[in-house]
Amino acid sequence: MKKPSSKIREEIARLQDQLRQAETREAERIGRIALKAGLGEIQIDEAELQAAFEEIAKRFRGGKGAATGRKTAGEGRSVSEPSATQSPGTDAGGPGEA
Repeated sequence: MKKPSSKIREEIARLQDQLRQAETREAERIGRIALKAGLGEIQIDEAELQAAFEEIAKRFRGGKGAATGRKTAGEGRSVSEPSATQSPGTDAGGPGEA
């Protein structure tokens, strides 16, 4: 049995609301972490900061870890791995301040 278009629209609206709420939670979490790391005090261009975040995301997704020199095995998503090779915040200055 097919759903009427009005029910589909209601479901889409509900899912869009859930997406907005999830994005807000994620943004608040990342923002708190960034502030704890001291990023709120650094004068940096937004595009440059976004590029640094993208590099970090790639690193934790199992992409090339050129910045750390770490070779990933398998998924490479272990939470303890980065702290084993360097202390948190070591790359905070990263390519943005070169």
